[in-house]
Amino acid sequence: EVQLQASGGGLVHSGGSLRLSCAASGFNFDDYAIGWFRLAPGKEREGVSCISGSGGSTYYADSVKDRFIISKDNAKKTVYLQMNGLKPEDTAVYYCARDSNWRLCNRPQRYYRYWGQGTQVTVSS
Repeated sequence: EVQLQASGGGLVHSGGSLRLSCAASGFNFDDYAIGWFRLAPGKEREGVSCISGSGGSTYYADSVKDRFIISKDNAKKTVYLQMNGLKPEDTAVYYCARDSNWRLCNRPQRYYRYWGQGTQVTVSS
């Protein structure tokens, strides 16, 4: 069974940092792209970042580029999202998700079939 467990959210002040973790199980970790998405109140869910199955390519939304860093530890089957320079507009529930059957980060959100439970990130001004 494919499972994704997101953790690491919390409450930080503007300019602070958090590191989210997404622990994966039930599939070959190298074979699929894993992305981070976020859902803020009153907004549509948006893609934040993604890392390919090999870890060799990454994607960042313009809104987080140069502030967030995605990485993966194959031994621990975990994907991380290091979030620096947090802003109040980063406040959202963050989800990690796995592409249904592709290893690259070049497909839209609807192809991400497996989702973790979400972790709340709140940035105060």
